[in-house]
Amino acid sequence: MRRRQLLKGVTAVGTASVAGCLSESNVVLNAPADRQFDSEDLPYPAHGQAFPHFSLPNPLSDETIGTEQLDETLLVTGFFATCPAECVQLIGQLVGVQHGVVEEGLADSVRFLAITFDPERDDTEALREYADRMGVDRDAGNWEFLRPPDPAAAERVVDEQLGITYERVSESSRVDGYDFNHLSLTFLINPEGYVERAYRTSQPDAEQVLADTRTVVQRSG
Repeated sequence: MRRRQLLKGVTAVGTASVAGCLSESNVVLNAPADRQFDSEDLPYPAHGQAFPHFSLPNPLSDETIGTEQLDETLLVTGFFATCPAECVQLIGQLVGVQHGVVEEGLADSVRFLAITFDPERDDTEALREYADRMGVDRDAGNWEFLRPPDPAAAERVVDEQLGITYERVSESSRVDGYDFNHLSLTFLINPEGYVERAYRTSQPDAEQVLADTRTVVQRSG
C-alpha cells in the first residue's frame, strides 16, 4: 500500500538528503552493460545510489508529494511544457510506459513524477492542458505533475539535487521571450529509494523502460 504523505496547500520545497550513498546490494537490476563511468563519477544520481528526497506540490491535485514517503517504483524526470522538441519526445515515451503499466495491472505499484523547471509559465491550467495534449492517463492516478513554487526552488531540486541541468536562454522568436537548453534525463527508482536506471536521452525506449520497471516491481515485492 502507498505511504505517501499528502500535505494540502503546502508549497515549500523540503530537501532531506543528497545522492551519493552507493550500495549495489540495494538494487535489483545489474549495472548497465554499456555504462562508461562509475555511478560516483557522474553528476547525477545513478545506479545503486540513494535518490534525493524532496517535496513538491502537484497543482492539479492540490497535494504535495514527498519522495521520502513514497514506497512505489518511481519514474522521475524534468521537463517544461512549452518545450518544442526534446520534452515532447521524452514525455511521449513515458506516457507510453504509463499506458503499458496500466495494461499490465501495475498502476498501483508505479508512480510517475514529471517536474517542471519552468514554474513561471507552467501553472495549473498549462499543466492540465499539457497532460491532455500528451495523452497522460490521469484516471490511472499514478502520474504527478510537480511544480516548484518559484525558479529558485526549481533550480535547487531539478538542477542541484537531480543533476538535470538546464539554462534559460533568450529566444526572440517566442512570444514569451525565453527558452531552455537542458539535459534530458529520467530516473527509475526502486521502492527502497535507490536508483536502478538513469536514462540519459530524450527518447528512452518505452519497451525497455517498461521491461526494467516491470522487473523492479516484481523483484521488489
